[in-house]
Amino acid sequence: MTENSPPKMSVFPLKKLIAAGLLVSTMVMTGCDLNDEHVGIPVPAVAKEVTFASFNVSFAVDGDSTENFERWVGFMELSRERQDQLIANWYSQQGNPAAKDTEDYKLAERVIQIRNIAAIIQKNRPDVLLLNEFNNDGTAENMAAIVGFQNNYLSHPQSINSVDGGDLLEPIEYPFTVNYPTNTGLVPELAGSDLANDGSAVSAGDGYGFGFYHGHYAFALFSRFQIDTANTRTFQTFKWKDLPDAVNPTILETTAAADIPAGMKVGDTWYSEAEWNDMRLSSKNHVDAPVIIPTAGGDVVIHALLSHPTPPISDKAAKHNTVRNGAENKFWARYLDGVVFTDDQGKQSAFAGKDFVVMGDLNADAHRSPADTNGFTELTTHPRINPAVSQIGGEFLPTSTGGASENNDKGHPYPETRTSTFGSRADYALPSISLTLSGTGVYWVAEGEKGRLLFNDPRVGQRGTDKEISSDHRYVWTTIKLAE
Repeated sequence: MTENSPPKMSVFPLKKLIAAGLLVSTMVMTGCDLNDEHVGIPVPAVAKEVTFASFNVSFAVDGDSTENFERWVGFMELSRERQDQLIANWYSQQGNPAAKDTEDYKLAERVIQIRNIAAIIQKNRPDVLLLNEFNNDGTAENMAAIVGFQNNYLSHPQSINSVDGGDLLEPIEYPFTVNYPTNTGLVPELAGSDLANDGSAVSAGDGYGFGFYHGHYAFALFSRFQIDTANTRTFQTFKWKDLPDAVNPTILETTAAADIPAGMKVGDTWYSEAEWNDMRLSSKNHVDAPVIIPTAGGDVVIHALLSHPTPPISDKAAKHNTVRNGAENKFWARYLDGVVFTDDQGKQSAFAGKDFVVMGDLNADAHRSPADTNGFTELTTHPRINPAVSQIGGEFLPTSTGGASENNDKGHPYPETRTSTFGSRADYALPSISLTLSGTGVYWVAEGEKGRLLFNDPRVGQRGTDKEISSDHRYVWTTIKLAE
């Protein structure tokens, strides 16, 4: 790639869909300077405010070594008629235990999850939306899952009452959608590499990022406004060692003998020298995507800073995932400091923008495990991040009635701020202090409130909650006022 080449990613080919009559939009054209890829795509004429949202949709199935991208393409390509048939049959089979083992019953419950995710999006109607755990083919070249999700789910009215129907929501269209390559499931081409240090054949933990296949746990960006792909920066290949103050995790003295991998000892680095020199920082990708928003006063560019750091778990010996989570979050703090980083295009520069929103499932909560989140704390207390959103007590701290009232068995001191069923505030849409805010929130309705079946339904799955219904994460948003 030359320095001026766009990063490797795939853009939703909406021109073809519009020409084929497969996409209907009521939005009008603006005078925005669209690049050739997007000529003819309708975008809003003028925006007075814009909502940036982050949503981990949990489309990545955990613990299943047979999981694959093609399966998700199949789910997304189910026609509306086939979906309706599956759910009608599922509804009629309630109370029949034998039916739960059939493939159609299981498929119906997958459709219920995807429809509920679409309903949450339609209810909240964000302008710029990051979807974490939206699987792709690893290289981001195959757009079938994104196209299917738009055409067969988002473009059809979903019910706020889930499988009970009624109270249909308005469809929503995203003219600009970008798929990004990911490190999940991508095994290094390095002789003798064993990133999991388990001595076994290649496993989900041996990739640059955890995943049962290349593309597992990826992410995509959906937008009503033009995403400036020509000036997008991606950092998929950025080396961990090149982050200032980077440290190769070391097996701790406090590690129980049973938790130390065979052939290793206290004081050993988790990654061999060769592995450390090759190891990528991002478990998925780090992306700086400028979004061009037309206003009455001219175009405004807000950078969507996207990532999904590895969770700080499954790392008893050296806390390597915990250390990496901190480093992945610290990357944005250093980027905002003006540190020069080399991106996937080979371009060396610091962050050149003014306005931004840091978005993603950051897998960190300073109020649940403060000793493990130093990099995250550096990010959330950064002088360019608006403390009214990032800090407890802030005027625009995102909260929800569901989080406040739901079981708080993990003992979070501020349960109303939680964004996950596992007890943490894990998901964020953190705006720069340069932006004027009009609102924030977490979409998590309490028991008895309309929309509750999008979160909990004892008829679905084995537990009737989290990923079986929609997600174990909650949709989080920040709305920004623009110049009039």
